[in-house]
Amino acid sequence: MSTAVGTRDFLLPDLGEGLSEAEIVEWRVAVGDVVTVDQSVVEVETAKAVVDVPCPYAGRVVALHGAAGEVRPVGQPLITIAPLDDAPDPHATYREEERAGSGNVLIGYGTGHGGTGRRRRRPRLALAPEAAPASVDPARTGGPAAAPLVISPIVRRLAKEHGIDLASLRGTGPGGVIRRADLDAAVAAAAPAARLAAVPDAPAAHVGLAPAGDGDTVIPLTGIRKVIADKLSRSRREIPEVTIWVDVDATGLLETRAAINAATPEAPVSILALLARICLSGLRKFPQLNAHVDTEGQRIIQSAGVHLGIAAQTDRGLVVPVLRDAQRLTTRELAAALAETTAAARAGTLPPARLTGGTFTLNNYGVFGVDGSTPIINHPEAALLGVGRIVDKPWVVDGQLAVRKVTQISLTFDHRVCDGGVAGGFLRHVADCVEQPALLVANV
Repeated sequence: MSTAVGTRDFLLPDLGEGLSEAEIVEWRVAVGDVVTVDQSVVEVETAKAVVDVPCPYAGRVVALHGAAGEVRPVGQPLITIAPLDDAPDPHATYREEERAGSGNVLIGYGTGHGGTGRRRRRPRLALAPEAAPASVDPARTGGPAAAPLVISPIVRRLAKEHGIDLASLRGTGPGGVIRRADLDAAVAAAAPAARLAAVPDAPAAHVGLAPAGDGDTVIPLTGIRKVIADKLSRSRREIPEVTIWVDVDATGLLETRAAINAATPEAPVSILALLARICLSGLRKFPQLNAHVDTEGQRIIQSAGVHLGIAAQTDRGLVVPVLRDAQRLTTRELAAALAETTAAARAGTLPPARLTGGTFTLNNYGVFGVDGSTPIINHPEAALLGVGRIVDKPWVVDGQLAVRKVTQISLTFDHRVCDGGVAGGFLRHVADCVEQPALLVANV
């Protein structure tokens, strides 16, 4: 698909199972910039993560299809690239539109739908002094001659809908640009007062739903939280999940890890890596859990390889990076891959492909200091193994009471892919390997 001779449209790629859209967070490039193959051009919000999207084409940017805060459907144009020899110079058009105050700063994109990135656009605004005359108050953004501290038409539209005076806001973007997050915060702060002023002492509009009171904090369900809410709601709505659990003595597992690391301190193995190895052993014995349900085709698909998802808490929210074909890795390779993957997830540098395509998830919620959980399955997977904290507890060993390192493990599974016998057999296999790691040797 092309918009002009020689240009190429990069379409928003599939960012995960069941996802049909993504919200643009921030453009990394601007119209007129030169990009290289695999250069990150935009940051978007996907299920449980904010990820950078690289462009497969090299050339000059001639159009950005969508503004920060706008939702784009998968398969639709995201950015248009032209060969360096053929790309038109967009600067004149850009300056004319900014002077007009239309908010349409995207070449080839209609007013009311266009926009621009918040990170790269500010230097270009600074190079166009005619867009911000010295006689104009830079805090104002409403008229054709106003200083352009609001460069997103989405922000302008939402401010108008909520009755927010943009001149009263302090922008946190580069150069003081007012971003959508700034507007959301203003909307949240104004909501309680607006409700009280509109209907003083009135009952809630809906029976059983209390209105926001004075001092309440109202947090709009937008962006990444909305994506997470939608995906988790879909999982609960579609998957008949069941959770089973068992307490296990992890003393032997800790001793095994200590022995491995003492022998090769230059390449340490984590408890998470050993748990991953145990999961892989269990899935080899019970492949029914390494599957997903194809509801449209009315069939269960068991995956040939184990694409192991690891739940990781980051500053941007909960993400589930995936180790593809994890069954092919040795325990030491698993440990290295897990360390690299979780570090990259927390840094926000994982590409979209590393955050999708999982077939089974391992969730170590014990790092939060809790014993158990009934987690929601990462749709469309069929199972998730959870591990609680490892603590000293009284335990009977050979008929004698002793203090042992005890943890609780749980399995949440889709009851459509198997019955309790398979699920119980898998969890018991995992528990036995945790208590007696030597049993792993029989399945390696």
